[in-house]
Amino acid sequence: MRPRFKNGPSGHSHEHEHQHEHQHGRDRGEFGFGRHGGPPHRGPRRTRRGDIRLALLSGLSDGPAHGYELIQRLSDRSGGRWKPSPGSVYPTLQLLEEAGFASSSQHDGKRVYAITEAGQAELQAKMAQADGPPPWMDAESASGHDDLRKAVGQLVMAAKQVGMTDNQTHIETAAGVINEARRKLYQLLAEA
Repeated sequence: MRPRFKNGPSGHSHEHEHQHEHQHGRDRGEFGFGRHGGPPHRGPRRTRRGDIRLALLSGLSDGPAHGYELIQRLSDRSGGRWKPSPGSVYPTLQLLEEAGFASSSQHDGKRVYAITEAGQAELQAKMAQADGPPPWMDAESASGHDDLRKAVGQLVMAAKQVGMTDNQTHIETAAGVINEARRKLYQLLAEA
């Protein structure tokens, strides 16, 4: 008698699952950076769960707005690097209103939202817990991070090229240069 499931109950073989696992990281190169050592993302950053709630509360903290105004406000803040989709904005605004973090009213045929005191408190609490800059942050303050990310990506590419040579002296020299750069970066942190 043949087994009921050819490749297991899910119908997927182990090889497929193993291959699928690796596909999730396919845009990551060595050292945790993107393909071929570059930055991990080129283009608008995808948001984590909860980012859109905080982004909308942050946008509303600048004053009442309807959905499209909030999308534009957040896009402008990030210099166009991050723009939430209407499909995520409008349902989230409704959820914020249901949770008591926002209120809405009709003006000129449009639903205009405003942040409530509870929404302000939620925004402040969540931003205090944040583990990095949000995607809707001011583009000017984010540019330093982009410069550093780009420089690290270029360093990784150069190191990979040296590593592909058969010249052991160049490889050892490159390792020394990278180790010296690391020491200088830690020294910079110690001085701060």
